[in-house]
Parts: sequence; structure tokens; C-alpha cells
Amino acid sequence: MTESLRFKEALSVLSKSSPYAVSTERDTGIHPDLDIVKKYLHVGTDINDYFDSLLTSISSADKKLIFLCGSSGDGKSEILTQAKKKHNSKATFYFDATHSLRPDATAIQTLDELFEKFEQGSKSLVVGINTGMLGNYANEGKVDSVKASINGFLSNKIDTEDENHIFVDFEHFPKFQLNTDGHTSDFVLKVLEKITAAEDNIIRQYYVKELALDNPNKRLCANYCLLSMPSIQLIIVDLLFKARLERDQFLTARALLDFIYHLLAGGEYLFENLFSGSDCELITKMADFDPVNMRNKAIDNFVLTHRFKAEKSEFEVFSKALRDFGINVKSTTSAQTYIRIFYLFKDEEFGNNYHKQFAHDFNDDILNEYSKYWRLHWSYDEAHKKDIKEFYNHVLLKGLLTYNNRNAAELGNREFLVRHLNGYNLVAELDIRYNPAALKQQSSIHETNNHFDDVSHFDAHITVNGKSVNPIRININLLSLLNRIVKGYRPNKHDKNTILLLDEIVNELRTLANAEHTLYIHHIDKKDKNKKYRIEDVDCD
Repeated sequence: MTESLRFKEALSVLSKSSPYAVSTERDTGIHPDLDIVKKYLHVGTDINDYFDSLLTSISSADKKLIFLCGSSGDGKSEILTQAKKKHNSKATFYFDATHSLRPDATAIQTLDELFEKFEQGSKSLVVGINTGMLGNYANEGKVDSVKASINGFLSNKIDTEDENHIFVDFEHFPKFQLNTDGHTSDFVLKVLEKITAAEDNIIRQYYVKELALDNPNKRLCANYCLLSMPSIQLIIVDLLFKARLERDQFLTARALLDFIYHLLAGGEYLFENLFSGSDCELITKMADFDPVNMRNKAIDNFVLTHRFKAEKSEFEVFSKALRDFGINVKSTTSAQTYIRIFYLFKDEEFGNNYHKQFAHDFNDDILNEYSKYWRLHWSYDEAHKKDIKEFYNHVLLKGLLTYNNRNAAELGNREFLVRHLNGYNLVAELDIRYNPAALKQQSSIHETNNHFDDVSHFDAHITVNGKSVNPIRININLLSLLNRIVKGYRPNKHDKNTILLLDEIVNELRTLANAEHTLYIHHIDKKDKNKKYRIEDVDCD
């Protein structure tokens, strides 16, 4: 361990601006100590293990075209670097299909040459490629057999045109999991545990060395202690999962390491770094979940009492515990900073537990509710019929009906507004129910899919007047909006993206309603008397 290397310098390996951010085939290292840190930080993943077993199963006599595909920064280069060291005799490796091999050739032309050489040769070829480039090659490439396989893969066919063309996709190895115990991320927790492990941890050795200095970076050391807490690690998983579900933010290995670097070395304490003050993409998404934006009685009361310095002695005891921990809170520390501290410590026993009085105010019911309904749909079980009915009757169907009939509150539970014109409502009677047969079939298909659990949505299935309709895709934002509508909320311009999804669903139901053979005309006259007329489509033949 070089004497001059400080803790922050050792952590710089995590940053996206570090030369270690992308693995290459270089034989020489950049810095001997940083090389060791980089090697230590490697975390095995399911896709890593699967890819290695796939290459191990291929003999030198086989001729396979293997695509490792995903998005930029997800770790393709790291996997390919390790694979080439171990399996170089079996295959040719091409790391980055977004680049050309010559200045006068495009990336597509380079792929043409690679695939033509592969077809003429006898050796397997392994290609690291972004999913977008796969689509580009399918449109612009020259090698028809490869284009056919790519088109088959992109259209989600189970089998491609050529069984010797294999696609290993990062999306089929999700970073987040939903199971009977709730939601988690094995990948994120493995990385955090690797960085903060108490034993055999090169990172912690630099932390201990920093503490022993005459003038240590106390804030950085305090941040490392915070990140080492399992309860705080779980909160970080929750926030990253929310960013994935609510903001469609994909998590790559490079992005996660850069995120952790900014948490530790971002210039402020971790609870501040987590929600502000960085150009890190994931940090900018965290700002949407900043607890200082929460509004409830307990938090608002704290803000007021803190502003007027009217806290009780229990608060001073808690503040002293923070200072003893290494967090330099002063009398000028803002209420917003304390709210972030309370949030980060909400599941932790700390000091006199003054912060625990706010723990309930930080509960994220929608995340737990979404996780529950996701599991119920992808693993349907008759034993959970009560919970399924609760979702359909009191959330989905009630929310859809309330939204569609928002300008005709007098309509009943089975009446569906088709059109409103000049004081008259055209209405259909729809019997909308959940579809257990479709749920069973969906669950059966899901159980046979060994790799891919898409946590971004679940498909709800209903029947309208006894007939199955297209599945309704539910994401966490739509679920949240339906919950609020049921409670009386009127959507506005801030909900525009989710409203588009809701309008699509309602318009499809309205089309079905308009096709009914029997419709009703409702009219409310000036005396508030609701008059109802029935019209039927009578077949005169």
C-alpha cells in the first residue's frame, strides 16, 4: 500500500471519470495500488456466472456466434475481459460493436467484416454489443443469417433463426428482485457489502489508515461509517428501486459505482450527497425522493420548532450523539438537513432514538403495495384470491370507473360513460371483473421463464361482460394515480405521462362500451330529475 495514497484517492476507482471505469485488455496497470483496489471491487453476478458456464460448455470444435448485449456501462467489458482470459482459445472476442476497426469504415461495416469472417471460418465469435446497435445492424447490415437471428431476438421470439446464434441479454438478469419477502437487489447489496466489509477489505484498510492521520478527512470517514450500516444500505436499495420503477432509470454497474463514489466523496455528508449537489445521473434522480419534500403534521411541526429554536432537550441529546458519531451538526444546521438525517436513520437504533418519532412519516406504502401486487400477478395462487379481488375491485376497476365518470358522478357502479353532450350522457352497463383464467395462464408462463423477471410492470387481466380483453399494463406510477383517484384526487398537468396510460385504458373500455347493443341516455333537467332512456340496436333481418 503506497504511503502517499489517501482514502479518497483509493475510492476514485469508483468514479465514472476514472480510467478504471471501463475494463480493457491492457496488460499493464495504471497504478499498482489502484489496480489492487479495482481487482478487489469485482463482484460476481448471475449473468457473469451464466456467461462463463456458457463458454465453458462450448468446445473448440464448436462454431457459435454469441452476443453479450445490454446498455452502455452495464459491465459487458468487465465480463468479456475475464472471459477472454479464460476462453481465448475457443473464440474470437470483439468487445465494442459501436466502434469500427478502421478510420475509413463504419461500425456496421466492421460488423459485416466480422460476421463474414465468422461464417467463412471455424471458430466461435463473441461480440459485446449495445441493444441499439443490434437494431441498427438488423436494418443496415449485410449478413442475412445474422440479421434474421437479431430480428428474432428483438421481437422476443423464443427461438432464433439459427441455433448457433446465442444472445445473452443483461435485461434478462435484472438488478432488482421481487419475492415473497418483498423487494431487494442482490447486486447492489453485494457491491455495498464488498466496499464496507469488516474483514479482508482493502477499502477499509485505507479508511483505517485515513483515521490514523494527524488531519484525516473526517467527513469522508463519517460517510463511510454511514454507508457501512446495513439499515442505510437497505434504504439506498429502496431509493434505487424507486428510481427504476418511477423514473424508468436503469441501473448499470458503472452508474452504481459512480453513485457510491458521490455518496462518499461528494463534498457533504452522505445524507446531503444522496439528494443533491452532483452531476451524477443517479443522484439527480434521488432528488425526486428527497424527504424534505414530504408534507405532514409531524415534519411540519419540527420545521417550525427548529426555526424558532424551540426543540426539547431530547433533541439536543440526539444532536450530541450525531457529533460523537462524527457528524458535525451545529445550531445553524437547517431543519432540512435534520429531516434527511431522520430519514436515513429511520430503521436504525441511534442515540436516544429521538428520530424514531418520525419513522412512520417516511413509510413508503406505494412501494410495498406495488411489490405485493406484482407478486400476486406473476405468481397467481388461489389462496390469495382475497388480495387479488381487493386490488381489482377497490383499486383498478374503481379507479378506472371513477376517472371515466368524473363528470357524471350520479352514475352507478356498473354504468360507464360513453359520451357527454349538451346535458345528456350516453351510458353503457358494463360488468367488469378480474380474469382468473388469464392470471393462471400468465403465472404458468412466468414460472417457465428462468431468467427474466421484469419488475417494471405487471399485467392485469379483466373480462368485460364475460369477454376477455387485452391485458392492462400496470406500473408503479399508474398504481399510485389509481389509488389517489379512488380517494378523490383529480389528475392535473403534473400527471401527464401517467394520464396518457390511463386514457389509453379508458378509451379501449369506452370502445367496448360503445359497441354494446343496449345503451342508455341519461338527462338531468333543471329540477334535478334524472331521466333515463333505453336504446337498443335491434337486428331487423
